[in-house]
Amino acid sequence: MILVPSLSDIEKNATSDAERRIARLLREVNDDLDAVAFHSVKLRTHAYKQQAEADFVVLWKKTAIVIEVKGGGIKKHDGVWYSIDRRGDWHKLATSPMEQAQSAMYALRSILRQDGVGWFAQEAAVITPDIETPPRSVEWQPTHWLGREDMSIAALTTALNKISENTQEPPSDRKIAKIEELRIRLFGQFTRMPVIDAQRGAIIEEQNRATAGQARVIASLARNPRILVHGGAGTGKSLVLAEAAKQESDQGKSVLITFRSPALRNFFAPHVTGHEIDVSPFEDLVPGKSYDVVFVDEAQDLMTPGCMDTFDQVITGGRGAGRWRMFLDMNNQAHVDGQFDRDVLELVAAEALPVDLSLNVRNTQAIVHTVQEYLGADVGDPGIVHGAKVRWRTTDSASDMAEAESVAADLVASGAHAGNIWIIRASSTAPKKITDSGITVTSPRYAKGLEAEHVIVCELPKSFDDVGTAAFYVAVTRARVSLDIVLSRADKRRVQQLVRRQLEKK
Repeated sequence: MILVPSLSDIEKNATSDAERRIARLLREVNDDLDAVAFHSVKLRTHAYKQQAEADFVVLWKKTAIVIEVKGGGIKKHDGVWYSIDRRGDWHKLATSPMEQAQSAMYALRSILRQDGVGWFAQEAAVITPDIETPPRSVEWQPTHWLGREDMSIAALTTALNKISENTQEPPSDRKIAKIEELRIRLFGQFTRMPVIDAQRGAIIEEQNRATAGQARVIASLARNPRILVHGGAGTGKSLVLAEAAKQESDQGKSVLITFRSPALRNFFAPHVTGHEIDVSPFEDLVPGKSYDVVFVDEAQDLMTPGCMDTFDQVITGGRGAGRWRMFLDMNNQAHVDGQFDRDVLELVAAEALPVDLSLNVRNTQAIVHTVQEYLGADVGDPGIVHGAKVRWRTTDSASDMAEAESVAADLVASGAHAGNIWIIRASSTAPKKITDSGITVTSPRYAKGLEAEHVIVCELPKSFDDVGTAAFYVAVTRARVSLDIVLSRADKRRVQQLVRRQLEKK
């Protein structure tokens, strides 16, 4: 069963050892290949709490099962429920474990109804892994309280099947939720993209939530052997890739994440820490070693016959029959690094299910509009946050770099952290370096696929041919919060020609 988040994340973050044990069992349950278990689900709508939490929400054979887990002992005395810890101390509970599960189930139903999801089967269950199932009671169905005797893969599978088989029948006068829609909505509600150290401010918080489009892609990735994911810069391709790779690893599969740019290793490595996942640039792949699942980021850089021949060897079963996911951006980026053969893309596309990421989750609306206006590039719908306007800074200085460093100093003076500021020299191909003040200076080639909160673009290309346009596109789509573009008067005239070029296409 797929776990969200991954088992290693649950092992690290769960406060209950009982929940860790249940997570390990759920991962091994495989009677329903579409099953997903969401751990520690925050429920914003609740009958008597401002926010509640479900220990697990399991989507099992078209039924959403909300599970309350109680480790240690459980006892009812004089009408009051108590938990008993390993030292034998009693702790009073506000309600019975089954009431907790049921109230969380109703809260989940309310949330999904608000989102327009039709009727779906839902059940509440309790698991007490350290004690035998309590005596039967009119307060719950006997199949819905699992005890120590159910703590094996086979017994838990049987128990989940009994719960789903005995669920309520759908009403005749209600819209019935399609299981795929319910699955996608659950991914969207409860999956958060694994963004590292980026929790500052409303813009970052909004950008971190899994969008409906990302949820749809994650759901598709789990169910289909070969996927080709299209998305412009900022649509969250790399974050979706990391999350999906962890899910595949949790299923016991050998997983490779590969790419052309070595700089992407530093992006992916912290996102998959604790998982058995190889993260390797394409050029460093070990001959003769194959993987159950291969993820390719920035696949447009590797779209050549030679590269595809290599993937045939790297993917268990070969590219035509094996399991792989390729993520690519068709908006100019292939001209920055690597090679791109459209005939090869057509061949690869015929082997896979195509999926699109259409909502920009990196750039503010102002940045998205700028990219669309000047480059005509599709970087997704600008539906996340407004943010500040893009600042165009015309300079008479002989050095664009000096002006860019001055802008960076102003950002630091305004409260931005130097480590979150990039200066991208758009006409350069040099690797990144860190200035004495802690600012990153880099080029489109080494910034590709990555992002920063604040980006200052300078030293614009002298010609907006395919290569120059691609470099400019990569540079201006790296920013999450603010974008400053430093340009000379000659640069300004060339940029204005870009706008006229886009108008002529309409």
